[in-house]
Amino acid sequence: MFTIMDKLRLPHDLGTAIVKYRQDNKLSAVAVSAKAGRSRTVLHKLERGEDVTVASLFDILRALGLCLSLQKAGMPTLEEMQQRFAAEDDDDAS
Repeated sequence: MFTIMDKLRLPHDLGTAIVKYRQDNKLSAVAVSAKAGRSRTVLHKLERGEDVTVASLFDILRALGLCLSLQKAGMPTLEEMQQRFAAEDDDDAS
């Protein structure tokens, strides 16, 4: 199971974090997309880690009351690598 980590390294990580935040805060996809002025398709693409425009990303984050901050990435920790590959193994087993 994915948990929100301090560092999101891949589009899939960002998408998973957005889904988790939206669901934890009981926000429907319809409500978020309407507030962002974007279609549900754009929101769902973002949540699946697919490409969306930067403008769409910021509109959706703003609708969720979130923002981005930048920090030096550094190397992933052993725990992050184990979580990453464990998640891929779980996906393969399905």
